[in-house]
Amino acid sequence: MLKFVNVERDMPEKRAAGERNQDFHEIYAEYANAKAKEQASRCSQCGVPYCQSHCPLHNNIPDWLRLTAEGRLKEAYEISQLTNTMPEICGRICPQDRLCEGNCVIETSGHGTVTIGSVEKYITDTAWENGWVEVIRPSQERIESVGIIGAGPGGLAAADALRRAGVQVTVYDRYDRAGGLLTYGIPGFKLEKDVVLRRVDQLEQSGVEFVMNCNVGVDIEFDEIRSKHKALLVATGVYKSRDLQGPGAGADGIVRAIDYLTASNRKSFGDEVPGFDDGTLNAENKRVLVVGGGDTAMDCVRTAVRQGATSVKCLYRRDRENMPGSQREVQNAEEEGVIFEWLSTPKGFIGDPVSAVKVQQMRLGAPDASGRQSPEEIEGAEYDEPADLVIKALGFEPEDLPTLWNQKELEVTNWGTVKAEYTTGQTAMEGVFAVGDIVRGASLVVWAIRDGRDSAAAILDYLNRSAAVARE
Repeated sequence: MLKFVNVERDMPEKRAAGERNQDFHEIYAEYANAKAKEQASRCSQCGVPYCQSHCPLHNNIPDWLRLTAEGRLKEAYEISQLTNTMPEICGRICPQDRLCEGNCVIETSGHGTVTIGSVEKYITDTAWENGWVEVIRPSQERIESVGIIGAGPGGLAAADALRRAGVQVTVYDRYDRAGGLLTYGIPGFKLEKDVVLRRVDQLEQSGVEFVMNCNVGVDIEFDEIRSKHKALLVATGVYKSRDLQGPGAGADGIVRAIDYLTASNRKSFGDEVPGFDDGTLNAENKRVLVVGGGDTAMDCVRTAVRQGATSVKCLYRRDRENMPGSQREVQNAEEEGVIFEWLSTPKGFIGDPVSAVKVQQMRLGAPDASGRQSPEEIEGAEYDEPADLVIKALGFEPEDLPTLWNQKELEVTNWGTVKAEYTTGQTAMEGVFAVGDIVRGASLVVWAIRDGRDSAAAILDYLNRSAAVARE
């Protein structure tokens, strides 16, 4: 260990932009065993590991880095999976530059952070290849069952933890494949779909039942699901897209990011996608303009490049330093030919179908209540930007679950998110819990996993208390 002084940071080899923008395969190669050991050995094994404290899951990062450096990969995997249900997924899509790696002690001393995410990915991929990832076999089965609405990362994490405790678990989801945004929202060049589906398959083999194509409130009533289970977990995520404003905002050719990304991912499965095939959700030979500055916007611009757009631009109303998305993703997008128009926002749209966007240039003014500088218009600084496809990537909001599910008892916040206790996920309804984005608002996958695990522990406590009362 402690080799950071004479061993430089070295990421896995990244495919050349001109090669990778022709397909949807992941852009980073896998570490070789020797390279993984070398990079893990750069960890300083500091006494107060900020990487661990800034990870939402509080992963035991220094421990599995040391085990990797010593060549003890199976033990490294076992330590890694103790706190993380899906380490190979977090290793691929977590914004490490803002979390663990961004708080690495040796990074602050100028030596370059340990490549934590890449080592985490290597450890778990090696575990899958060697059969170390096993089907869950509880030491004792329980008679209680728990229903989970939503097969995204929060729901899957909870299902894993509950199944390990012997609970009977049924997961309900509106889509035909489990995974939520992991399957249909995140492009394959960041997360290839077999990585997600093998986790789903592991849960199925472990006894978790998946009820797919099941839209709660349409195909089955909430009360019916609730009556079947001792406890219920709501993990639906947030799918309602924020809208663009301004004249012409309803024109054809202006689409939601979630629709666009879902269509692209469905094509990668070989599905029939009419909206893609008729060109509505296909960027081929189009001038594409993506509005937004988060990770979803980065997914959209990089997808458009791969679909053969003639040009791809991203409008964001703040500057690069103030954008919410990963800087690593911005760099990857720029390498692949995406042009960023910073301090710019749409003011209106020309044509139906859309042919151009009226762009208003901005500047950063006084800080708002959060301390972040607020964008303000520069008077007279407008121009028309040609566009054949405009993608709205302004973030997501929760659907109105109390109305959709006819459950007025399900309390929500002023933002429409489900009101639930911190750490437990307990709602105002008896035996009903909620986790992930439907509680937090649009957030990171790693937080959904954390919430799912925490709530699973609370549900087990609830089941145990209920059982104790029944025995009295």
